[in-house]
Order: sequence, then C-alpha cells, then structure tokens
Amino acid sequence: MEANLDNNQVDTWNELTLVYKSALKEINTKLEILNDEFQHVHQYNPIEHIKSRLKTPESIVKKLKKYGQESTIENMVSYVNDIAGIRIICSFASDIYMIAEMLSNQSDIKVIEVRDYIRNPKPSGYKSYHMLVTLPIYLSDRIVDAMVEIQIRTVAMDFWASLEHKINYKFEGNIPEYIRNELVECAHMVSSLDDRMMSINEEVLKLGNSEQQE
Repeated sequence: MEANLDNNQVDTWNELTLVYKSALKEINTKLEILNDEFQHVHQYNPIEHIKSRLKTPESIVKKLKKYGQESTIENMVSYVNDIAGIRIICSFASDIYMIAEMLSNQSDIKVIEVRDYIRNPKPSGYKSYHMLVTLPIYLSDRIVDAMVEIQIRTVAMDFWASLEHKINYKFEGNIPEYIRNELVECAHMVSSLDDRMMSINEEVLKLGNSEQQE
C-alpha cells in the first residue's frame, strides 16, 4: 500500500500501524492479567493461548476492492474493521462467554458489535464469538481510539476454522460441494466433542468439590 501513497500519507499509515499494534499489546496485557487473576482465585486458566495479527496491506486493499472502495487511508479506517485482530483460544465453550464478559467489563473497552456464531453458526458450520471493540491509545500528544476485532473460540472450533480457511483459500472460495458437506459434518462432530468435553470437566469439578467437603 505504501507505494501508492505520498510522504504525508506514508507518515499517517505508519502512525496508524503503530496505534493498531499498541491496541493489540494493550488487549494482550489485559487478557494475561485476567488469566493470571483467574488462576490465583479459581486455580484455573480459561485461556489456552492468544494469537494476534495485523492485516497485511494486500489483504486490506483486497477487502476495499470487494467493497468497491478506493485504496485510501480514509477508506481503510472507515470500511475495514478487522485490521487489528486477536484470537483467544480456550478449553471449553463456557469459557468463551466468561472471557467476553470480563473484557466487556473493562472500563476503557467499548463494545461496538457482537456476532455470536456459537449460538447461531454460519451455514458452513463455522462457530466462534466475535467482538468489535475500541479502546483508547495514549500517545505523547493525544488519545486515539483504536478498533480491534476479537474472536473467541475453543481449541476444537479453532482447529476446524483453520482447516476450513486453508481449504477455502486453496479453492478460492469455490469449495466442491462434497467437501463442503464433509466440513459441515465435521463441524457437528466438533460441536458434539466440545459439549462432551465440557460435561466431563463439569463432572470432574463436581467430584473435586465433593472430596474437599468430606
């Protein structure tokens, strides 16, 4: 993208990149603190791991073209909401809503939009919990609000989504029908596995509490 910008726009682009990177650091730190605190209070870590990424200039331009917009910095900020993205991977589906609530309760995080693809999966079988949030980034001379897309899913959901993404990329979105049907069937299996693993975990916790009371 930088090759198509003049010097002033390049400076703006570099500053925006700095702001988005700072936003990812801020949320990463918040999540690490919440995870540590949860371990201290409940002896349990709801977060398995965290992935963060900045969308590449090529991906941003591709998305703007999809929306029929010119590749300008103004359009990038206005139309591309997932330039900065964080994916939170947890063990159980119940953790997803707990983590989402903990983030929503942070005083400096403003939730702009929520898309619950767990209770309402996509036709493809895709399941994940999406939050679009803004948070303030304190620069030396001003405060800038940065937008970040947060995706929260279980390990099993992430495995399925990663495979589906690779297949989608390979076929450029035109996945053969029989493979698409297999993916939907696998999504049902993943959902069933998540439910059974959560049930086992709840039973283990129940037995543990019973032993402590004796």
